[in-house]
Amino acid sequence: MKIAQVCPNYYPYIGGVEIAVEEISRRLVKRGIETTVLTTDPSGLLQREEIIDQVVVRRFKSWAPGEAFYFSSDLKNHLSKNSKEYDILHAHSYAAFPALYAAQTKNETRLVFNPHYHGTGHTFLRRILHLPYRLWGRRIFKAADKLVFVSQYEKNLASRHFKIDLEKSTVIPNGLNLEEFMNLKHSKKQSTDIGTRNLLFVGRLEEYKGVQYIMKALPQLEQGTSLSVVGKGPFKKNLIQLATKLNIADRVRFYQDLPREELLQKYADADVFILLSKREAYGISVAEALCAKTPCIVANTSALAEWIDGENCVGIDYPIDLTRLVGLIDSVSGRRANRSGILDWDEVAERLVAVYKSIND
Repeated sequence: MKIAQVCPNYYPYIGGVEIAVEEISRRLVKRGIETTVLTTDPSGLLQREEIIDQVVVRRFKSWAPGEAFYFSSDLKNHLSKNSKEYDILHAHSYAAFPALYAAQTKNETRLVFNPHYHGTGHTFLRRILHLPYRLWGRRIFKAADKLVFVSQYEKNLASRHFKIDLEKSTVIPNGLNLEEFMNLKHSKKQSTDIGTRNLLFVGRLEEYKGVQYIMKALPQLEQGTSLSVVGKGPFKKNLIQLATKLNIADRVRFYQDLPREELLQKYADADVFILLSKREAYGISVAEALCAKTPCIVANTSALAEWIDGENCVGIDYPIDLTRLVGLIDSVSGRRANRSGILDWDEVAERLVAVYKSIND
């Protein structure tokens, strides 16, 4: 079987979709499935073709205004000429054009679609463009031979917006390398002093992710409480300016492109992980924090609501009440999370192989 994973970005770009495609692709190759990643590179700085962990990666020039959309005539032309070489095109990310190209050029090739669908754009301009784009986006759902969602929330949302064929739909959550977390330990001294806490956010720095609310809560917390922000994105400069305005610049530390080992240690050393995002199809950073035994506070929105259990992960409603947020931080600090039921990427790959076989036989 020959599979092409079609996605906007791939390693060394970091994000939820990028991680999912990388982890899946590596495991497919280990199972003897020839796997090629067809992706774009708006920077123009990466190699056009290389092999990473036995996965063939082909990158095409693209235009990505505001790090979005990923228009690429080169990728579309390649798919038009070569899609028949693959048994299955597995397209990712509704909000970017590569998935649409896959749907338009599939011909007789089978198409699996992972939309990672949020329901709307994340900036004013993207929200405006999102509505007319649905006319094109609908074609991807219709062309797909199988729809794979990462949460029940995402499936329900897509069903409301596109009236999808539920018979060809399935839910396969994202996974983790569970072995990475087996021997993960807190590296700092544990203290009962409430003024020595570290809050953590990991994710793309966009306004909808809600980091600004964590920062606004900091002045109401003990002086020793700090916030580590791991990620990059267009909202970073706004967050740096906000830290200065709130006079908390010395309590907020920004990190990006951390080696995997350092990121895992950040999760383990945090007292509380916080994600106040308005829109998530899954929430892989929440899964990672819980596997590192760090309690979580999440917005009671989108797929994040599926993580809330009142013990390991607690929720807060929008609009965010800062006093309520401060109280939740105080209440969950010192807990050790113990969340079960999170899949390993090996199990995710096995389920996807079953999907591939079901439409390729």
